[in-house]
Amino acid sequence: MRRYLISGNWKMNTTRATGVELVKALAAGCEGDESVDVLVFPPAPYLIPILDAVKGTSIQVGAQNAYFEEPGAYTGEVGLEMLQDIGCETLLVGHSERRHVFGETDELLNRKVKVALDKGFRVVLCVGELLSERQDDRTNEVLDTQMAGGLKDVTAEQLGQVVIAYEPVWAIGTGHTASPEQADAAHANIRGWLATNYSTDAAEAMQILYGGSVKADNAAELLGQPNVDGALVGGASLKASAFLPIIQAGIAATKG
Repeated sequence: MRRYLISGNWKMNTTRATGVELVKALAAGCEGDESVDVLVFPPAPYLIPILDAVKGTSIQVGAQNAYFEEPGAYTGEVGLEMLQDIGCETLLVGHSERRHVFGETDELLNRKVKVALDKGFRVVLCVGELLSERQDDRTNEVLDTQMAGGLKDVTAEQLGQVVIAYEPVWAIGTGHTASPEQADAAHANIRGWLATNYSTDAAEAMQILYGGSVKADNAAELLGQPNVDGALVGGASLKASAFLPIIQAGIAATKG
């Protein structure tokens, strides 16, 4: 059985103090039941204090972004070696905001994926369609293209270090959520792509998260779908009182 992964993307939010307070509250709330994995993506300036705050707990910490080049003249960028130096070895790649606000292409994202995997990182690769693409019945086509682009030249062995996050762009931060059936259908398509392009075993082993206005009141139904293995949570991950119920929904789903 695939293990649930409940992750929170803090985006450009929190301060050092509120971030540390948040992650300590999560650790306290998860203490005693580690049946699901919990992962947070703080803003880059707060990675060190957050990593320090979670030492000795089950909470995992990842980076929202990094550059694929070796250290050098890349003003404003964060290198993978820098992340490893502080003990951070999970990287979020391809979030819709990186694609649509910052113009990151599948080709550029693939470079990030490959270099990160080569350096031993776990990669959470995000894919998802625009509202216009869903209305045109192109969801599966878009997902297939993004999967092929993002995972180009990634080996079957490296795939074991990849997590896929499906986040329909039209549901991110909008309050609109894909129905459980829509989410599961998209996840099933992703799993089918993996089976075709890698193997059935690889497809069955892959954790596929749903992201897009996940909240306490819809988490249980989403996580109850056969192809949904966790969540990538945005706004609701910024308060322990909102995020912990989603974690609890994952724990409940694990126990059946």
